[in-house]
Amino acid sequence: MRRSLCLGALATASGPGAPDRSVRRVDPGASKVFFSETFGDGWESRWTPSEWKKSDGTQGTWKLSAGKWFSNEAEDQGIQTAEDSRFFGLAANFESFSNSGKELIIQYQAKYEKDIECGGGYVKVGPKLEDPTTFGDPTPYNIMFGPDKCGYTKRTHLIFSYKGKNVLKKTDLPYKQEGEGTSHVYRLTLKPDNTAKVEIDGEQVYDGSLKEDWEMLAAKEIKDPDDKKPSDWVDDSMMDDPEDKKPDGWVEEKRIVDANAKKPDDWDDEEDGEWEAPMIDNPEYKGEWTIKRISNPAYKGFWEAKKIANPEYVDDDSLYKYDDFGFIGFDLWQVKGNTIFDNVIITDDVAEADKFVAKWKALSEIEKAKKKEEDDKKAEEAKAAASSDSKDDDDDDDADSED
Repeated sequence: MRRSLCLGALATASGPGAPDRSVRRVDPGASKVFFSETFGDGWESRWTPSEWKKSDGTQGTWKLSAGKWFSNEAEDQGIQTAEDSRFFGLAANFESFSNSGKELIIQYQAKYEKDIECGGGYVKVGPKLEDPTTFGDPTPYNIMFGPDKCGYTKRTHLIFSYKGKNVLKKTDLPYKQEGEGTSHVYRLTLKPDNTAKVEIDGEQVYDGSLKEDWEMLAAKEIKDPDDKKPSDWVDDSMMDDPEDKKPDGWVEEKRIVDANAKKPDDWDDEEDGEWEAPMIDNPEYKGEWTIKRISNPAYKGFWEAKKIANPEYVDDDSLYKYDDFGFIGFDLWQVKGNTIFDNVIITDDVAEADKFVAKWKALSEIEKAKKKEEDDKKAEEAKAAASSDSKDDDDDDDADSED
């Protein structure tokens, strides 16, 4: 039977030869796994469904499911969004800790059984919730991480909260949920040197600086507001050629009166109106004349105000640090549901996170093999259907020929 854990408590032994079922608290500063969940027995006691959208009837429900492809159904079960076009909220509190001085890993597994069309599959991690039933979009968080899609916009979100503002990464991270129905594992590693690393399916897709790739801090330099472009500054790189003149015989009239046209003999001005010769294309027409452009010898380049130190810039070497991590939750809108989440872990121990990656790899191989079987079967059925349609068309042609 698979077990789920929410660490912060450990069983110890006491008495000669007999297990002691008592529990002792562990110093959070010494913990290696702050939270872990595989959605085994009793998961409902550790997680609280949100009621944020219950009053307007758009609150979705959660159920256990391993999906259509799995190795061991009981072992591979996760929580699944049960309906389409719903908000889904689910949160779990755990013993609060700070990541000060720690390398923190946030990792989980997600599988889109359907193409979500528009919606998210991310987690939010933040300070402990007073009432998890109110968890929803307005709830403050420290980090939001995971896949998000709406139409053609697809990315893996990584948002950090800084001084009350949720700051998006300047450029998007790759999106792996391409509707194939297999599991993916997402890992964020947040480091005390103010860098972050993102791995998807064990492959590194980003490794960079919070200071450079998120606009948490004010810019070090700004344009000097007192610096003005000189009045004689020339920023046109090209100019009209002063030597270029339109030729004297250049014809720009596209249409002319037909000089050979004659008023019909039976034309009656009183009945037909005043006769006018028709217009025809001008055989001398040469097109609209334009002056030749040449490089401007006075061109000085693109003008830009000089940079000066930004008086509002304040460096911060603790961008990565949060005083309180105490909850993890899913706060999602999904047009198409049936997304499965599993194997959630928050830790500062890479080896512990790697155990779940190894578990994902074993499941992924089975999912891909079963997907191939299904795809091959569909291809054979499509081929057979096409062959049958072709035979029917041939039979119809033969019948027509006999008729």
